[in-house]
Amino acid sequence: MNALVATNRNFKRAAKLLGLDSKLEKSLLIPFREIKVECTIPKDDGTLASFVGFRVQHDNARGPMKGGIRYHPEVDPDEVNALAQLMTWKTAVANIPYGGAKGGIGCNPGELSVSELERLTRVFTQKIHDLIGIHTDVPAPDMGTGPQTMAWILDEYSKFHGYSPAVVTGKPVDLGGSLGRDAATGRGVLFATEALLKEHGKTISGQRFVIQGFGNVGAWAAQLISEQGGKIVAVSDITGAIKNNKGLDIPSLLKHANEHKGVKGFHGGDPIDPKSILVEDCDILIPAALGGVINRENASDIKSKFIIEAANHPTDPEADEILSKKGVVILPDIFANSGGVTVSYFEWVQNIQGFMWDEEKVNNELKNYMTRGFRDVKEMCKTHNCDLRMGAFTLGVNRVARATVLRGWGA
Repeated sequence: MNALVATNRNFKRAAKLLGLDSKLEKSLLIPFREIKVECTIPKDDGTLASFVGFRVQHDNARGPMKGGIRYHPEVDPDEVNALAQLMTWKTAVANIPYGGAKGGIGCNPGELSVSELERLTRVFTQKIHDLIGIHTDVPAPDMGTGPQTMAWILDEYSKFHGYSPAVVTGKPVDLGGSLGRDAATGRGVLFATEALLKEHGKTISGQRFVIQGFGNVGAWAAQLISEQGGKIVAVSDITGAIKNNKGLDIPSLLKHANEHKGVKGFHGGDPIDPKSILVEDCDILIPAALGGVINRENASDIKSKFIIEAANHPTDPEADEILSKKGVVILPDIFANSGGVTVSYFEWVQNIQGFMWDEEKVNNELKNYMTRGFRDVKEMCKTHNCDLRMGAFTLGVNRVARATVLRGWGA
């Protein structure tokens, strides 16, 4: 099932539970603005190349719109719409004063030189600079982009509007980026997992984890969970998958993955078929890679008791139903992976104040937000007698709906 259909379905279920007026429900779904621009640049060999850049700005009832910019060859408009909408609910669940947006450029960053990527980023910024802004829409990195991309956007935007570090987040620390931002999503996953396990009378220590995806989020989650005494028994990435029932040595694995650009060939575990990673025996499964990986084909074979959705939309609605019948507890993406956008908010706050925090303050504030967020989700679960996914969706949708009505926008 595609991401937009699934997100709309979850939204409609939440709207029904909340008893939203049909006109308000319709207006909450329609994006505020969709932008599509042509970006033509000279390549290093002197030829011209054209790319399509876009930005979907979904909702700004609760504050400036917020969301990533991705550079990827197959940028699907439906998926971008879904992810922009998901950001609206995610920022509301985290209770930070933002709405949702998403965007990017249809290109293959691996086939472009650094100077070509810089030219492309600057042209894209020139085309959208009057549609983004500190109090309008604040981009961040996503697939295929990073701190350097944000530095180019900041510089190009500042040529038109004066020095404006708060216009993007996920910047290099030397340009006003926040300490702790790199680990934020993974650290948020740790705090979310701790909150869920506490509810069930357990701690991280001694639990057996399987992590699908060993990029930024998966690697940080593995490191932080193992530091708390969790046992990571299997991990996978695009290069392969490895398993060790006694627990993988995570510091050695991180070193290996950095040196060899992946987990394949790590001697501290046995290679396994990456397709089997989700059905390995464990207590807690953390999908931290792509969307749609848990579906009706593999859901009934999953052996974990808890699933923490570190990736966006890893579980299809059909799989949701199968897993809930089995009694598997799923901590949904719009709460579980909100550590990144929460620390992005901290970065924006620091930039506006012109006063930077130390890393300990960033991490402590993140823990407060994640712990409070879990409590709020549980409260909605009790009120509407629903699972954690619907608890999170009703919480997010309700906050946006209330802001919309209070601002006089209720249709």
